[in-house]
Amino acid sequence: MSNLISGAKMLLECLVREGVDCVFGYPGGVTLPLYDAMYDHPIRHVLVRHEENAAFAAEGYARATGRVGVCCATSGPGATNLITGLVDALMDSIPVVALTGQVSSKLIGSDAFQEADTFGITRSCTKHNFMVKNLAELPQVIHEAFYIAASGRPGPVLVDVPKDVFQGQAHYAPVNAIHLPGYKVYTEGHSGQIRRAATTMWEAERPLIYAGGGIVLGKAAPELRELVELTNFPAVCTLMGLGSLPGDHPNFISMPGMHGSYASNMAMTHTDLLIALGVRFDDRVTGRLAAFAPHARVIHVDIDPAEIGKNRAPDIPIVGDIKRVLTKLNKIVAELKPAAAGRNAAARQAWQEQVRAWKEEHPLTPAISTTEIKPQHLVSEIDRLSNGQAIVTSDVGQHQMWAAQFIRFSEPNLWINSGGLGAMGFGLPAAIGAQFARPDKLVFSLVGDGGFQMSIPELATIANYGLPVKIVVMNNGYLGMVRQWQELFYNNRLCAVELDCFPDAELLARAYGFKGRTIDKPAELAPALEEAVKEPGPYLLNVKVAPYENVYPMVPAGGAIHEMVLAPPQPVAVA
Repeated sequence: MSNLISGAKMLLECLVREGVDCVFGYPGGVTLPLYDAMYDHPIRHVLVRHEENAAFAAEGYARATGRVGVCCATSGPGATNLITGLVDALMDSIPVVALTGQVSSKLIGSDAFQEADTFGITRSCTKHNFMVKNLAELPQVIHEAFYIAASGRPGPVLVDVPKDVFQGQAHYAPVNAIHLPGYKVYTEGHSGQIRRAATTMWEAERPLIYAGGGIVLGKAAPELRELVELTNFPAVCTLMGLGSLPGDHPNFISMPGMHGSYASNMAMTHTDLLIALGVRFDDRVTGRLAAFAPHARVIHVDIDPAEIGKNRAPDIPIVGDIKRVLTKLNKIVAELKPAAAGRNAAARQAWQEQVRAWKEEHPLTPAISTTEIKPQHLVSEIDRLSNGQAIVTSDVGQHQMWAAQFIRFSEPNLWINSGGLGAMGFGLPAAIGAQFARPDKLVFSLVGDGGFQMSIPELATIANYGLPVKIVVMNNGYLGMVRQWQELFYNNRLCAVELDCFPDAELLARAYGFKGRTIDKPAELAPALEEAVKEPGPYLLNVKVAPYENVYPMVPAGGAIHEMVLAPPQPVAVA
């Protein structure tokens, strides 16, 4: 381009070159030049009703596609409202670029109207952040932001742009190279360590594959499945890794951890070789760390060297891109298989039988009642209707855990939830982002009655764009997980957890121009969900479920993962 163009148009040109087709945002004073440039630009701007939800929607877009999600906010309160979404993206390693406006350069530091130190505030909640100081550096900064967000361990990157940079005029020259000498991405993995890992795998008697969100982020699900089927080892997938291995795969056990299955947690406890792929050994999986996998040698593959040895020291550490490492590992495992697979084969067969016995001993079985709708029944019906193909988003809490336990995902990028941060209000805006990203997909937003009420304004966004999101509220009248902890560990002293007032779902949906209803009888559940799915537009289904149901299994705080509470305490009979 030889003509002078504004900084705002230059930024949009950079977004086009990065393949951006959709930006979630909310305008304000200092971003007006950018929005003026958007007026006749092909990039679609989605107007959310709160900036926090712009960040969540960008995450939903990124999680559903594996591409970078983009959100935009004005200076001051607009930028600070993005913070929760940025922390969420950082915790779950989601590639997001956040564009914020800033007051004009000459006003920075003067406490100008809607000025905030966005650069300083976001330093600790982003993978990296930039303050654009002049128009000449804007294109380079934008392309570097996308590169950093998507490469290595993904994460959020924020770019703060003063108003005068948006308004300035300059010649645009395309950026053809990224040069970040201080930024190292380790991709290949050490060949000697990979061969050592392959040899060790065939020596194990009780091997277990432990797959996490890194498999999803690294697009390595085919390689994971190849490894599982080459070795015939049992496998667990973490909350963030669900879908990496199809939920109906014969080698898939389930999710491990605080609300993981009995079989998964017993397998984690008794394995002698833990093959950890794209995981970070977080506390919700490990429980009491000193008692976690006490008999196991550990192979740990991760692209982030900071995760290697952070919580559990591995015997064979491998730093590299999970897809590339698994491609090499699978090749060597296959080469060694004819000669090595017979070694300890009988022990591994006995191990498989033991895992199956644990699954049969304490299966994850959805509770069904004839008098009240059980939450497990609700998620099992969603599982039936989705057939492993639908996108399901959730907030944090009981509904999130039941969904993880009972919904079988056939592929990655279908299960979208707030894992590390555990943010209420995440599910509905994330579904908006996912539906824009994948208009071909059925999208369920399974939300709690608490989280839903944090994101009700986004019903306007759903209605405005006619998004066919199926909003299913698991309504138990409580902040369910908090109530569960108060019941079990605080002598049932329920404080500030009752949600006494909830809007009429039919009237609320009608106010926004679409359909909704409330149900409370088990016989109504399947027909109501089928009606919601058949509806071509959005649908709000408020499902009143059993109010005092708890999520089991459960590992109490500070407990080892084999120390599970499997069911509610039974009353002692008095003679």
